Amino acid sequence: MGIISVKGIRLYSHHGCLPQETLIGSDYIVDVDIETDLLASALSDDLSKTIDYVVVNQVVQEEMDVPSKLLETVALRIINRLTTLHSEIEYLALSISKLNPPINGDVERVTIKEIYKKLV
Repeated sequence: MGIISVKGIRLYSHHGCLPQETLIGSDYIVDVDIETDLLASALSDDLSKTIDYVVVNQVVQEEMDVPSKLLETVALRIINRLTTLHSEIEYLALSISKLNPPINGDVERVTIKEIYKKLV
């Protein structure tokens, strides 16, 4: 088993419960960790035998482009797409951080983290 990490995906998206959040938008950072068997790809040197991080980035960008009130909803969409595309994913951890959230206080970011673990 191994882990493919795609860290620090920077995006500008339109999520939030307040109308101005979805209108104006905010900066976000997304991190993805995927646990899967890397032996076949390592032995063959064949991209088709692994999870392409270009596709991971593309899925994240496409789902972050769909406005939602909650980051939890966006995270679930990303997880569902990635695990549908790649049934070999054993474990997936996804973090979405909203930078400078519009809350009362000096807050750098708020982050949600969702975990997917394949049932045996």
